Amino acid sequence: MASREVSAMIKQGFISDPTPSLSSSPSRTTSTITTSKLYTPSSSPPPPQTEPTRPFPNQTLFGMMSEEHLRDSKAIEESRKKTQTRIAKFLDELKTCSSNDWGLGSGDVRLTVVSRDGHRVSMDVHKRVLSEKSRFFAEKLSQRKEKGVSHTVEISECDDVEVYVETVVLMYSDDLKKRLIGENVNKVLALLQVSAAIMFDAGISSCLEYLEAVPWSEDEEEKVLSLLCQLELHGSMTEVLQRVLSEPSTSVRTDDIFLKLLSGVLQAKDDKARREMKTLISRLLREDSFDYNSRVDVSKDILYHLCHRCLCSLVLCLSEAMCMDSSRQDRGVLMAEIAREADNLQWLVDILIDKRMANDFVKLWADQKELAELHSKIPTMYRHEISRITAQLCIAIGRGNILVPKDSRFSLLSTWLDALYEDFRWMRRASRSVDKKLIEEGLSQTILTLSLRQQQVILLNWFHRFLNKGDDYPNIQRAFEVWWRRAFIRQYADVPDSSQMQITICNYPT
Repeated sequence: MASREVSAMIKQGFISDPTPSLSSSPSRTTSTITTSKLYTPSSSPPPPQTEPTRPFPNQTLFGMMSEEHLRDSKAIEESRKKTQTRIAKFLDELKTCSSNDWGLGSGDVRLTVVSRDGHRVSMDVHKRVLSEKSRFFAEKLSQRKEKGVSHTVEISECDDVEVYVETVVLMYSDDLKKRLIGENVNKVLALLQVSAAIMFDAGISSCLEYLEAVPWSEDEEEKVLSLLCQLELHGSMTEVLQRVLSEPSTSVRTDDIFLKLLSGVLQAKDDKARREMKTLISRLLREDSFDYNSRVDVSKDILYHLCHRCLCSLVLCLSEAMCMDSSRQDRGVLMAEIAREADNLQWLVDILIDKRMANDFVKLWADQKELAELHSKIPTMYRHEISRITAQLCIAIGRGNILVPKDSRFSLLSTWLDALYEDFRWMRRASRSVDKKLIEEGLSQTILTLSLRQQQVILLNWFHRFLNKGDDYPNIQRAFEVWWRRAFIRQYADVPDSSQMQITICNYPT
């Protein structure tokens, strides 16, 4: 091995340094040999020398692995000691219950439980108790009916010896439900699994009653459903599953529920609660189900029904605002109503885009000629929230999240682009959530999807407006640059048809 490679491995800690240094250097700290200057009591001690530190200890890979193995071993040993302590407590409780509650003497059955790793726990129990409580033990112990004869039963390959021992203790308990109070769901699930394995019916019932009464976390819910389906307890687990089992639903019933929920949010009187519920429902609607075929989702018809309702409300509000005298005291109320209806429509459009159902809305929004006409006749302070819907659609089209024909895209811009220009300044200043760059990028991308002639009409119009208004208008210079190159630099003419091949035949002299 080359000396350079050896030196590199020493620095990285894979090989210890074979030549200990007697002096420390800033680049290395040695711990194998330390030297100090001897001095007599009469002489003053030398000033303390600080060893240079390095960010990581000089430790070999083998040493690191050994320490990790030692930590794991200590953790395993500690866990095993705690388990043995709990098992000893259960065994003491078993002796107390057998003598005090049942009035029984020494046990006549030697029951041994063996774990998968060979850990064995033996206990003296009573045939009478086991036979009365467990159909499994009743069958096994009925094969030997002689009185006074001791039995030996061994249960091997147990997943958890402690749970088996505790289940046996439960057989001696008169009030199982009280005994389970305070336990966690995972523990009761383990007891239920063992009770089902040994056919301890009272234990099964008590565990199911506990599971029916306590709340579950989402992780615990998955475990409960998985175990109950695995055990196939049939009728006895019906009560437990009531909280998760739904009735067979029809599309009519589902649409009715979604309509009530969404309508309730749109008509909410408390703005803070309305915003919170919008966020919650949007998040829930985005959640994916593991089994997509069984997922029940909001229908397209419900969403578009609500969109039409919001559009009608906007038309009425704008009509009223156009006729309103500026001196009226309630104009602030009307302004808030317009903003709320526009915000409701934005929320529905967000859902449509996320559900990939927004293609039809582009045409619907482009056809709102009456709304656009009313929009142009009222003050910007009332109307600017409406233009955010146009921006929302342009962003989605620019990202490829909405796929509509070129005519629909051009119609959208023809109806609403001027309004977006005029409201852009107010949009930016009235709401911090408006992303100027995002709107400009979406608008640029949407324009560049049109025909070159349509691009020219839109961008030349923007060019003159931008020169007069500046930052009050969206800056779509990028789209202008792309159009310029397409129109004047990289001109593409129609490609002539070269599919026909001409063959000329000539005779060569022989």
